Amino acid sequence: MTKFARVTPAGGNPQWAMEHKGELLGLGDQVPAGTHDTAWVDLMTQAPSDAMLAKATPLDRSAVRWEMPVARPGKIICLGLNYAAHAAEGGNAAPEYPSFFFRGATSLIAHDAPLIRPPVSDKLDFEAELAVVIGRNAHRLTESNALDAVAGYACFNDGTLRDYQRKTSQWTIGKNFDGTGAFGPWLVPAAALPPGAHGLKIESRLNGEVMQSDNTAHMIVTVAQALVLLSEVLTLEPGDVIAMGTPSGVGYARKPPVWMKPGDRIEIDIEGVGVLSNPIQDEEA
Repeated sequence: MTKFARVTPAGGNPQWAMEHKGELLGLGDQVPAGTHDTAWVDLMTQAPSDAMLAKATPLDRSAVRWEMPVARPGKIICLGLNYAAHAAEGGNAAPEYPSFFFRGATSLIAHDAPLIRPPVSDKLDFEAELAVVIGRNAHRLTESNALDAVAGYACFNDGTLRDYQRKTSQWTIGKNFDGTGAFGPWLVPAAALPPGAHGLKIESRLNGEVMQSDNTAHMIVTVAQALVLLSEVLTLEPGDVIAMGTPSGVGYARKPPVWMKPGDRIEIDIEGVGVLSNPIQDEEA
């Protein structure tokens, strides 16, 4: 399976890279990788040509800086309570209509960058999620064509400050502290996975210990259904990200609660998609 990532080699500029036969191959200037470039959409639908592979350069994974697959998503839309067991562990019934909320781009970081614990709260929690990345403009989709709007899938950590999330009935504030969520590293073409990324194991690990373990088959609202509901209201655009909710096992529901703290490392692992890994550190004064 071919997977793609945005990376920055030491002393270089951001570029697209691909995992090919166990190697990380940099595509250089063959595919523009700037903040507002959308040439990556073609990577999701067309296999790299022999000419592209011939010009690719092997990269050392340990010597690159990983970037978010979409540098600046126009919209980051999240689903809350989309696994029944997660809703139950928080004392909630499964919603009749999805609990949609927005995250801002400044709340997210890339693979291997540190998640930031702010000085105003120590209740930083993890949420393993499947991210859906949109590849074309889409409005008023139907379940029969909704998945045609998907370019690919990635890992997502919907990191949350739980005390701030609970300050009001709207979750936005607790979900939008700078650098508290993560996205990436790989963007996997939709065609490389089952339709709607159905039936994939999804897991979070804190310092190597499994905290969440479930399957995307247990999502209450499927990817297609979520896109139908969203596109009934708004136009989805290339680079928009939909985070599909988290399974049970989050830190706040444990007894005693488990919060991420400096020195920890959190991993989000989705079958066929990859592993998103981030250390935790306190915000610098």
